[in-house]
Amino acid sequence: MKNLGLHWKILIGMVAGVAFGLLAVQLNWGEFVADWIKPFGTIFINCLKLIAIPLIVASLIKGITDLKDISKLSAMGGRTIAIYIGTTIMAIVIGLGIVNLVGPGRGLDETTRDSLLNDFASDAGARIDAAAAQREAGPLQALVDLVPDNIVGAATSNGNMLQVIFFVICFGIGLILIDPKKAKPVKDFFDGVNDVVLKLIDLIMLAAPYGVFALLAALVVDAPSADLFMALLYYSLCVLGGLGIMIGIVYPLLVKVFTGRSIGFFFNGISPAQLLAFSTSSSAATLPVTMERVEEHLGVDEEVTSFVLPIGATINMDGTSLYQAVAAVFIAQAYGMDLDLMTQLGIITTALAASIGSAAVPGAGMVMLVIVLGQAGIPEAGLALIFAVDRPLDMCRTVANVTGDATVAMLVGKSVGKLGEPKERKLDDHYQVD
Repeated sequence: MKNLGLHWKILIGMVAGVAFGLLAVQLNWGEFVADWIKPFGTIFINCLKLIAIPLIVASLIKGITDLKDISKLSAMGGRTIAIYIGTTIMAIVIGLGIVNLVGPGRGLDETTRDSLLNDFASDAGARIDAAAAQREAGPLQALVDLVPDNIVGAATSNGNMLQVIFFVICFGIGLILIDPKKAKPVKDFFDGVNDVVLKLIDLIMLAAPYGVFALLAALVVDAPSADLFMALLYYSLCVLGGLGIMIGIVYPLLVKVFTGRSIGFFFNGISPAQLLAFSTSSSAATLPVTMERVEEHLGVDEEVTSFVLPIGATINMDGTSLYQAVAAVFIAQAYGMDLDLMTQLGIITTALAASIGSAAVPGAGMVMLVIVLGQAGIPEAGLALIFAVDRPLDMCRTVANVTGDATVAMLVGKSVGKLGEPKERKLDDHYQVD
């Protein structure tokens, strides 16, 4: 395996993990997998999450101070947010179009619906309670939550990434505004931290094939029964079809039209991050690899990646928004409800707002879905209908989120003249050791 590229190693680990998981199910090795295999997957994810905050702090400060001009930061920020919002709206519209055309919930019989509601009632209740707490906080609570009262406390959780980004942007602006001689030691320090974190990413990714093996094996062993999957087959195909359109058509087309780079070039550069996103179901955990792939293999300048990608991992949730649109209409159809045009336009607005506030961690989209359901007048208990297949779909929508982040980074890089050729150092070779 030494001479294989990183994406091939990860793919082999994924296939081997699924095969081992299926074998474990047949041999009743569930307890063995839970005790001796799954922990290694958890350790791998934790290692990636461990460096997420240091990476964001160091890379954002480096990226902002390298600009040396607040007007450049404003221009880049405006374009970044605008493109992120545009792709998210596009994803929601595609999701609504597919689910209305296919109508996966219309054929769900009452017995199957009641069975799913009973099986996952407790899980749905927990998400509903979490969403209720967010709704009761008030319309401007999102702005309040953006500004931390203690940056050290905010940095203790990846769920507070927006607060960390807010502080770091302010800190970076402050460095630009003070005397360059006084700012230089601070900038040099964070430049060094950034280099150290990138080296840690290299070391952690040596274990990626084994980490994804453990994650996939545990997922297969923990999966619900095949009967439940069959009941939700059409719903799953609607979500996967929408994600496939975004990943296979929309993103590469945007890259081709606006940057002139080929589709093969794009997917060859980002594929390891996509595979890792599929395995971890976390944009935050994948962020270190996404940043390195986009910079080293897609040719986006570090000045752009260090600003665009951390923000994207927090607010750009195209896959999550598409899934929320499909899920909301599916649940409404299962209850025999017909959603008019205005209600579905409301779903677009709410899903867009929810995606911005959704944490870049597994399962966060499910909590935000409760808010979307409530806005549309859809029974929130219907959340239980989709729990059986949420985990594998979460993996797929994270791939869309990460691919969207990389796409926007290339578009912004091209628009500000910071998209060049990939660097000489090849990441796959860099990960290999003798």
